[in-house]
Amino acid sequence: MFRNSKNLLLFLFFVVFLLTGCSTYQVTKPDYLAYLDTVKAGQFDTGKMWTFDYPPIDYFKKTYNFTPTSDWFEKARLSALRLPGCSASFVSEDGLVMTNHHCARGALDAVNREGENLPETGFYAATLEEERKIPNHYVDQLIYIGDVTDEIQKAFEEGKTDAERVANRDKKIREIQQRYYEEFKKSNPEDSIVASVVTFYNGGKYSIYVYKRYTDVRLVYAPETIVAYFGGDPDNFTYPRYDLDVAFFRVYKDGKPLKTKYYFPFSKTGVKEGDPVFVIGNPGRTNRLLTVSQLEFFRDVSYPYTLSVLDNLVRIYSDFIAKHPDKKLKYQTRLFSFSNSQKAYAGRLAGLRDAYLMARKRDFEKNFKNSVLNNPNLKAKYGNLWDEIAKYQVEKTKLFHELQAYSFTGPSRSVYFRIANDLVEYAEQMKLPEERRADAYKGERLKATKVRIFPQEIETELEKAILIYQLNYMKSVFGEKNQAFNELLKGKSPEEVVDNLLNVTILSDKEKVTALLEGNPDDILKSNDPFISFVVKTRQRALEVREKYNSVSAKESAKLQLLGRAIFDVYGTSIPPDATFTLRIADGVVKSYEYNGTIAPPITTFYGLYDRHYSFKTTNRTDWELPERWKNLPSTFDLSTPLNFVATNDIIGGNSGSPVVNMNLEVVGLIFDGNIESLPGDFIYVDEKNRAVAVDVRGIVEALRHIYNADRLVDELEQGKIK
Repeated sequence: MFRNSKNLLLFLFFVVFLLTGCSTYQVTKPDYLAYLDTVKAGQFDTGKMWTFDYPPIDYFKKTYNFTPTSDWFEKARLSALRLPGCSASFVSEDGLVMTNHHCARGALDAVNREGENLPETGFYAATLEEERKIPNHYVDQLIYIGDVTDEIQKAFEEGKTDAERVANRDKKIREIQQRYYEEFKKSNPEDSIVASVVTFYNGGKYSIYVYKRYTDVRLVYAPETIVAYFGGDPDNFTYPRYDLDVAFFRVYKDGKPLKTKYYFPFSKTGVKEGDPVFVIGNPGRTNRLLTVSQLEFFRDVSYPYTLSVLDNLVRIYSDFIAKHPDKKLKYQTRLFSFSNSQKAYAGRLAGLRDAYLMARKRDFEKNFKNSVLNNPNLKAKYGNLWDEIAKYQVEKTKLFHELQAYSFTGPSRSVYFRIANDLVEYAEQMKLPEERRADAYKGERLKATKVRIFPQEIETELEKAILIYQLNYMKSVFGEKNQAFNELLKGKSPEEVVDNLLNVTILSDKEKVTALLEGNPDDILKSNDPFISFVVKTRQRALEVREKYNSVSAKESAKLQLLGRAIFDVYGTSIPPDATFTLRIADGVVKSYEYNGTIAPPITTFYGLYDRHYSFKTTNRTDWELPERWKNLPSTFDLSTPLNFVATNDIIGGNSGSPVVNMNLEVVGLIFDGNIESLPGDFIYVDEKNRAVAVDVRGIVEALRHIYNADRLVDELEQGKIK
């Protein structure tokens, strides 16, 4: 009857509710906590995002009767790629790269020519010559991994205070990165090299990762956005799904397709329920090894703020695009990003507010803490960490909202406040002797800094809406206690004062801003522009708040590093470290799950796509509308072809575009999402219903061959090379 302890817990609450009377909820807090005390942490609550530094070979053998070799891991590592913010992989020996359509939206915008609307129509290069080079785009391939733990921890321990320890650590990291960059650049002078120190277990271990960066990347194929993002925001983070969220790039070298022996060939058989599969990609960030007090800070302070910001950005941009449909192409990618993050943070926050999930985290912390306190050596080094870290959360909470109110960069901040802040920063720097200025205000870099201060374009209506939101937030923080803010509003509401502010400010006029930059710095600091004046008058307090918050964060960072070492001392590599947007391998199986009172199919087909399309035909919603080419199918198209599937693999943001491979390192799918139940994965992995959602390679091939007539691309995928 009870498939997991959470269901049993809910049943017990219901019984108490009935016994104590239905008219009022009479379970007392102690009774509630007593039930939660019975909750136990799961074996894989910290996840299955295994590193290539410490792959769990014995676990793979025990779980799947599969023992991968060092050659297997090398091929997996060198076939996988990293894009800005996403994952990808080589899928042919001729440099063909597969990733998600939603990871290629920026590329589509970048290669879109006058008179085209590639996000709406899609793109396919029928020949090599038609493949379009994407400006300022790159992919990274991880070519070397090395352990640098001892070197960094030694530097950390030489510090006398927390601030010194953090500074020593950061300095040593920079030295190591530069050393490895020079070493690899010397032996590979023609290659673009990136060397990065990676922190594992919050400082329990450190590795140096060296990447080869490919900068000649060209777009080969991307379907229409409506097909790749089928179901739009309503279907985002849900399942069953019917998305063709795929795109193909190609890496070139010396003007020709790159030749590589490392790539994942397409599987000819696909997957079925129960098959073990591996996701190889770059999960962005998780917080599973943080303390409960740190998670409570996210729950009570940080995430509610972030979600409120995203709610307002989605509202502002949705309203603007609805009012100006001609500007949809320009702003829809930004809106997609906001709405995706909005849903993700809502799910994370719901997970943190789930008493059962937090009880599992508390049990893990209790067991971990007991392991430390019961060992005299560990207790001496780490025994006070939890109390100290909890104290820092209280201090951060007191400063958090004032810090945000004095922050002037980011999408939720008006461009006028940002320009004002940059001008004041510029003026202060220019009043210093050159040797004391920051690097951005010296020599040749000064010109570029001045150019960046004024944006290429100001969308006045959009900025007005953002300014109203920002002023309302500042008012909620300052109340009536900030004299400079009171002078800005002049006793009116943000909605009432905004037009006057925009009428009197000079910051929308490029010539006037340029004149300030070319004039005396004191002209900026003495300006009566309302935005500049506010920044000048609150500058000292803003710096004080930022310095205090940064000081607390530095102390927390130092203690967190010690906590990471404690985790490693107790658990070693038996649990994986938190995600750091570095290469991981996550194991799982293709598996259905219960949802909404029924069962989700492990694999969906094109039949479901058309059912969704026609089921919403009678509504005025366009999220399930199909492009014309999809409405007149050729007779050769097989609607029963698998399109999407779900598996138990542990993924998070950053895994988008990750290949899903079988034991033979053949691609069987392409990660593009997780289900709603996976969103608490930021802090805990619960595999009962947590699922990764992937595009099935069989659906990709079927669509390419019969809908897009992309025979050249299909032949290359099936043969592993250009035909």
